[in-house]
Amino acid sequence: GSRLVSEFDVTDLVVPGENVIAVRVHQWSSMTYLEDQDQWWLPGIFRDVTLLARPRGAIDDVWLQTDLDPATGGSVTPEIVAADAAFPVTVEIPELQVSRIFASAAEVAGFGVGAVDGWSAETPRLYEAHVRSAGETVTLQLGFRRVQIEGDIFSVNGTQVIFAGMNRHETHPVRGRMFDADHARADLVHMKRAGVNAIRTSHYPPHPGVLELADELGFWVVDECDLETHGFVFLDWLGNPSDDPRFGDAYLDRIERTVERDKNHPSIVIWSLGNEAGTGANLAAMANWVRRRDPARPVHYEGDYTGAYTDVYSRMYPNFAETAAIGGQSGPLLGCTAAEGQRVRTKPFLMCEFAHAMGNGPGGMKLYDDLVERFPRLHGGFIWEWRDHGLLTHTADGTPFYGYGGDFGEVVHDGNFVMDGMIRPDETPMPSLAEFTVVNQPVVLSQTPDGLTVRSRYHTLRTDHLRFLAVREVDGHPADELELEVASLAPGESTGVTLPAALVASASGSSEAWLTVTAVLAQDAPWAAAGHVVAIQQLALNPAPTPTLGHPRAGAPVTAVEPAGGGASPNPPISSTLTVGPVELDAITGRLRRLHGVEVDGPQLELWRGPTDNDRSDSRGSFELSDPDETRGEGVPGPSSEARWRERGLDRLVHRLTGLQRVGDEVVVTHRVSAANSGLFVDTVQRWRAEGSEVTLVVEAVPSPGWDCTWPRVGVRLGLPAALRE
Repeated sequence: GSRLVSEFDVTDLVVPGENVIAVRVHQWSSMTYLEDQDQWWLPGIFRDVTLLARPRGAIDDVWLQTDLDPATGGSVTPEIVAADAAFPVTVEIPELQVSRIFASAAEVAGFGVGAVDGWSAETPRLYEAHVRSAGETVTLQLGFRRVQIEGDIFSVNGTQVIFAGMNRHETHPVRGRMFDADHARADLVHMKRAGVNAIRTSHYPPHPGVLELADELGFWVVDECDLETHGFVFLDWLGNPSDDPRFGDAYLDRIERTVERDKNHPSIVIWSLGNEAGTGANLAAMANWVRRRDPARPVHYEGDYTGAYTDVYSRMYPNFAETAAIGGQSGPLLGCTAAEGQRVRTKPFLMCEFAHAMGNGPGGMKLYDDLVERFPRLHGGFIWEWRDHGLLTHTADGTPFYGYGGDFGEVVHDGNFVMDGMIRPDETPMPSLAEFTVVNQPVVLSQTPDGLTVRSRYHTLRTDHLRFLAVREVDGHPADELELEVASLAPGESTGVTLPAALVASASGSSEAWLTVTAVLAQDAPWAAAGHVVAIQQLALNPAPTPTLGHPRAGAPVTAVEPAGGGASPNPPISSTLTVGPVELDAITGRLRRLHGVEVDGPQLELWRGPTDNDRSDSRGSFELSDPDETRGEGVPGPSSEARWRERGLDRLVHRLTGLQRVGDEVVVTHRVSAANSGLFVDTVQRWRAEGSEVTLVVEAVPSPGWDCTWPRVGVRLGLPAALRE
């Protein structure tokens, strides 16, 4: 296991004087099948190698299990492994004035510590503890918290946890997987500032220093075992080690080393068996071992679709409709019989991967968040992923660039599927990170008729640590500023704030006015300075009027002239026009020809957009579901989304005018838009209305029955002349 602790007793091998440690690294071995993660395969030793001289009376292992009871306070259950010569052993927590002496291993027992501040991702309160034996002192950082699952709700310290998380690989463009403490701290601080509250350690336990930082800075952590057998997906999981008895001991060995190394970290609230390894008896055995060893923390594994051996229901990339069905307790579930589905629905649901951050993605985060707000069973999830894996390299002429799959002459690679992070290799954030921050902000600010509603989405914190600021801007320039008086809110509470009339006054004339409200840190935090924005909302003070939809009123139709040969003429004379304010419509095709005297073309319904890398991939690649309409499991072959869209003619639509009439002060234009080589169509209604020098267009689209795939885009396209710049 290249990321797990391996210990060897070399007492009988060392000699007085100089010794040599020699290590032989195998790039490929039987364990390669168990470390087949989607990532760069960088062989070699990238974790510390240390020769330890152990003192007489040493402590071999220690686990200080903590709990937080709302009635009695904190407690510690010690587990101390040491030879008899190590005793007596003392456990001290100086800040709590606690000292317990155990004369022998048989006397080690749990004890209460009274009132303590609980640990959470928002209040990462740590207490230093010392375990002293005859030979040494071990120092640990304790966090008191209680992890529970009650029904389908996952909670810490009695409050439900909503994960606004990231999948985090250990990667650096120059150092590869080598750990650097300063870089790791900067990485996690960047996460905290962006509103990330949780980390899934995809797909292996991180360097221990990362977990120490998570304890200190505050993150909910899903600690994942170093296990993935992804390559077997290409064989439809034939021969997968997860169900091969020959690999049973190796599976157990990996989860045991994961839990035993990391068990003292309060940030770890869920153990994960691994990733993309199918399913089988070996994974079930891992889950059972974890439950026996640490019953206080639940077990996760996404591949257990039927909930046979895990405590939480987890999925990758469920679409919005499926996520709503999961939250609403209705509809079939992937890979489940009716009875299995009923069992799965008793468990909390989280998305271990969603919103794939590749190319110009991810999108739709707000829609997922809305579902989490709507359905209590949903617990949020983890974006794939935090950081691009690009490796710094150079072209032949010395130009630096970040390389990805295939740039180093490798035969098997995933192309640019290692470039799918919310930040680039050089730390530059993608625009989507700003969207993530706003979607997941812990305070929701919304407009009311007389002011503002403030709602807290914190798990633990009250809002006392925040200041609320409001700035009125006219045409982009600050006009009025005010610090708002907002009552202290407990998690889940809301309050109304009445705003002064001057602050919410609309602008006069053609100017526009906006009110920007922010919640900022009142004091410095370990991860950001005072004034850091944790929530923001912009409110339109003089919004544009919303056009109203209605049925066409009775009116005389405008007669369209049929050209010879039937069908609408592609180039009718410009004189055959219908005027709506500054708009000139072609009376034969219904197309817009001039706007304020400028020649334009359109608008017309468009269902196409340029395919992304994820659109082009099929379900055997790195991205599990190639079309959100499909709920196939990973490894089930299917055409890519792009292939389905092209097959259905979405990239070559045909438009035919079916009606054109003036109805009161509106002109109503109808088209039938057909998919090429298909009986499928969309009927559109365009409603044009002039208001002085401005014109409003409302477009309605009604699809025919029979559509069986997503549309990549629903919109209208307006062609502008190349010379138009303003």
